[in-house]
Amino acid sequence: MRDAFAAALGQPVERAVLLAGGASKEAWAVDVGGRELLIRRAAGGVIHQGTLSLEQEFEVLRAAYEAGVKVPEPIDYLGAIEGREAFVMERVHGETIGRRIVKNPPPGLDLQLADELAKIHAIPPERLPFLEQGDAVARFYEELDSVGEPHPAIELGLLWVKERLPRHREPVVSHGDWRIGNLAVDEHGLVAVLDWEFAHLSDPVEDLAWPLVRAWRFGADQRRLGGIANAEPYLERYAELTGREVSLEELLVWEVFGNVKWATGCLTQSRRHFNGQERSVELAVLGRLAAEMEYELLDLIQHAA
Repeated sequence: MRDAFAAALGQPVERAVLLAGGASKEAWAVDVGGRELLIRRAAGGVIHQGTLSLEQEFEVLRAAYEAGVKVPEPIDYLGAIEGREAFVMERVHGETIGRRIVKNPPPGLDLQLADELAKIHAIPPERLPFLEQGDAVARFYEELDSVGEPHPAIELGLLWVKERLPRHREPVVSHGDWRIGNLAVDEHGLVAVLDWEFAHLSDPVEDLAWPLVRAWRFGADQRRLGGIANAEPYLERYAELTGREVSLEELLVWEVFGNVKWATGCLTQSRRHFNGQERSVELAVLGRLAAEMEYELLDLIQHAA
């Protein structure tokens, strides 16, 4: 790939290494002229139907950078490299593996998350006219149908959410996958927000509640916010910055919906393996993980009742 990257960048590439991780995109560490870059390149498929193209994701990254969000500096959209589109950005350093972060989260990380989320939600929607809102519940009914097998727990979760989802908030530019694991973190706190492929227009509480989903606590379940802290200070800081107060009942609906979404995402990812699109043990295992989210959403619904 080094020659292909050199041709796309228009200059010699000293090193190109495919980094581990990334279920739907490749990440290549590339050294060019003494500068550390990262090339994000499409892989074999997508997790959700609403996934942005790499060109659109690059534009969202640019908008976030302009808004002062802590993100890697966007450098250039590269078009197709050996048949798959890509863009290049600054390479940042920091921990991104969730289970490592939750073992010793840096002090104040929860408040830094609220600070950055407030900046993201302040990006003018007209800056990114290609972002869609749509009916999130209807979209996940369609995605679940695409799996081709019954999952009554997820269907119950969708129905429960549909009957309770608030509709009164104005949509904002949302990250779409706001959680530990999509952030680079060091001993001082948040370094950069990563992975914007699910950005869309939505109720701001969708982002706010997403890191509360148990899967994103990485085993540190005693700390409800992403395994790093209690949720209350995070919610209070966000409300202070944005003026948006969120009730516990509203938060619970979005938490149940979060489990529905990730359960469905795990199933659709596994289909990339089973239909031969991208043979991968990791993708096959994700299909089995859906049962954990099914159990969690049923437990949340039962306790809500």
